[in-house]
Amino acid sequence: MITECYDETEPLTNVESFYGEQKHIAEKCLIIFSAQIHDHLLDNHDCELIGMIGSCNGNIPIYAMEYKGEKIAFYLSRLGSAVASGMCYEAHWVVGADKFILFGSCGSLDREKTTGRFIIPTESYRGEGTSYYYAPPADYIKIRNSHKLAVIFDRHSIPYVKGRVWTTDSMLRETRGLVAKRKEEGCIAVEMELAGVQAVCDSFGLELYAFLEAGDVLAESGYETEGLHEANHSIGKLLIALDAAAEI
Repeated sequence: MITECYDETEPLTNVESFYGEQKHIAEKCLIIFSAQIHDHLLDNHDCELIGMIGSCNGNIPIYAMEYKGEKIAFYLSRLGSAVASGMCYEAHWVVGADKFILFGSCGSLDREKTTGRFIIPTESYRGEGTSYYYAPPADYIKIRNSHKLAVIFDRHSIPYVKGRVWTTDSMLRETRGLVAKRKEEGCIAVEMELAGVQAVCDSFGLELYAFLEAGDVLAESGYETEGLHEANHSIGKLLIALDAAAEI
């Protein structure tokens, strides 16, 4: 069973075999899921290529830029918990980053709480597979730096709501029954990366700061997608992530 996958014996593989000695180029790194946001940074800032995450289906470049006197790395992550969490740790090895800012879109499970507000997750339901290899089995994983990120949001008067979210591996299996269960447990949104990325960061001693913007809505009346494009590609969300990176 997936709940029996956590094992504390020594792993047989490591990233040093693929990348060699760890580099130390940038301390802070944005995890970006929108190609439009990624291209906006390249088009509007003086960016340098500082590393590469290797893959047989295409390499992912890691860039760095200066923002408010800080050197901030960034890369375009692939989607899904398993891949996004692995890329996070590989980026740590390739450029040395140990503070990651994850920001992306999500589906709202509570329109009243999430409309007009960003979401700072406090816990995530482990409805994916990756986290069970990096943390002992449990229904939820704590998003450890939610309180620190809330302080930054308060400082900048950014509207937000804190709460539980649900990480799933399969958007197409967000059934009425599962949505009802997660809502009963206090989840206000659903997304596809957070639990795995947090588990990997916890395992390797990395810091993760995460916030989300709700786009689509999973409501009893059906599935609504009107706000999805804006939530995916909002430049305003990028500016918040940059400010957070500069201040953590």
